[in-house]
Amino acid sequence: MLTLIRVRNYAVIDEVELEFEAGLSVMTGETGAGKSILVDALGLVLGDRADARAVRPGAERAEICASFDCPPNHPAASWLKERGFDEDDGCLIRRIISAEGRSRAYINSNPATLKDLKSLGEFLINIHGQHSHQSLLHRDTQLEILDFHGGHRMLRDAVAAAFSQWQSLRLELDSRSSGLEERSAQLELVRFQLAELESLAPVPDELNELQVERNRLANVDRLASELDLVLSRLYEAESGSAYELAAESARTLAGLSDLDPELSASRDLVAEAEIQLREAASDLGRYKDRLDPDPARLEFIETRLARIRELSRKHRIEEDELHTVVDSLQDRIASLDNSGATLELLTEQTAQAEETYLQAAAELTSAREKAAEKLAEQVSARLNELGIKQGRFRVRLSPRASAQANANGLDRVEFQVSLNPGMDFGPLARVASGGELSRVSLALEVLGTGESAIPTLVFDEVDAGIGGGVAEIVGRRLAELAADRQVLCVTHLAQVASQGQHHFRVVKLTDGTTSRTNVRALGAEDRIEELSRMLGGVEITETTRAHAEEMIQRAAD
Repeated sequence: MLTLIRVRNYAVIDEVELEFEAGLSVMTGETGAGKSILVDALGLVLGDRADARAVRPGAERAEICASFDCPPNHPAASWLKERGFDEDDGCLIRRIISAEGRSRAYINSNPATLKDLKSLGEFLINIHGQHSHQSLLHRDTQLEILDFHGGHRMLRDAVAAAFSQWQSLRLELDSRSSGLEERSAQLELVRFQLAELESLAPVPDELNELQVERNRLANVDRLASELDLVLSRLYEAESGSAYELAAESARTLAGLSDLDPELSASRDLVAEAEIQLREAASDLGRYKDRLDPDPARLEFIETRLARIRELSRKHRIEEDELHTVVDSLQDRIASLDNSGATLELLTEQTAQAEETYLQAAAELTSAREKAAEKLAEQVSARLNELGIKQGRFRVRLSPRASAQANANGLDRVEFQVSLNPGMDFGPLARVASGGELSRVSLALEVLGTGESAIPTLVFDEVDAGIGGGVAEIVGRRLAELAADRQVLCVTHLAQVASQGQHHFRVVKLTDGTTSRTNVRALGAEDRIEELSRMLGGVEITETTRAHAEEMIQRAAD
């Protein structure tokens, strides 16, 4: 709910601050006093564009502030919290326009963009009568109104869910289909890679064994010749071999240990060395006997090691882990093979999801057609009641192509009116004037088809071109709306103004050089005087005052 607006140096307003309450507030004043300027100021708070002409002549800048109550359950509260603008249960929007035309905006002291203001404003205020803020002109809003009137929430939810499922499957199908050729190429490549590895048949732990065998076969001659020298030095030399010297030393120590037992440990060590030298010589002899050149085997090993090295680089893996690639390639082939079957299944699922959506959309279209007839009849009756005697209203439904399907179904909706005899129906934006559009909006709001979450409604020019009993009916309808929402109405008719619970008068003051607009709340006596002025013109009589008082009392009753 709008609680306060403060305007400084905007157009003919030097400074105005107004507090608002729930219910119906009316704003009156003579023509040209600036009643609609306050509505324009609200428009700036809601994100309208402004230029330097908005600044009062002689001032450096214009400033408009509007304060709103936003309890936790209000949609605006969620919007503020999601964007980090929240502050207690309130919302303060501030707009500054410099004399050079630059503009700044703030939401709860945080810098904001015009887009932010427009987005937030959709939850706070709906201004009827000014095209710049008339959501009724938008086809999306018209569709919402029709569905709200028809009670189509469950049908819309079903269509939206079906559309979401269809689109999700279609996107996945498109993605997979676009990669079909790539999948075939990948499958061919992976199968070739697997064939390479299967022909090599790498096994765990073979790399070290092959390298050891390769080194032995490549050095047979060196191993044989140097082993002969080692065997000669250790055991086979006719004199002076290590074994012979160890044996002689062992015998000498055996005799000496008889003389001194302390030498027994050394004797035993040398005796063990004698035995180990003999066993080492025996092992080396057997190894030398097995040393045979095998060029074919050496070539096989060199070729296999080179192939292991080549494939390891190709698959970017360590040579001793090459055997693990076989399993991963087999898994990849299985996955690519399965994707073909998955693609076929996905195609069937997408077609089924589309059919489900089309059926749900068709059911919603049928319901909309019935609701459109009922809504047209009811709004037309309300227009006649609100002074547009020859006014007719209709809802034109036209189909969308399936390629243009969306979560709201397959229908285009356009509200059309014929406001004068002999005139064809035309779109609201093209046919209706500001006052006529306001009354169409009022008719819809009274029917309960408007967006009930918006707490504040502003009607400007709603009484243009009417008077008498029709004006009183318009006032009553505004009062009905104000029973559960805040309604602000700019009016020049006493019949409408008398219905207000709160009354503001706009006055233009001038000193002959400059002009300024002043606004003040009226008490009971001042209100009678204002209504008398609106009824009686230049000369206000007691009869006029009595009439004004009677209108106020009748409205209160």
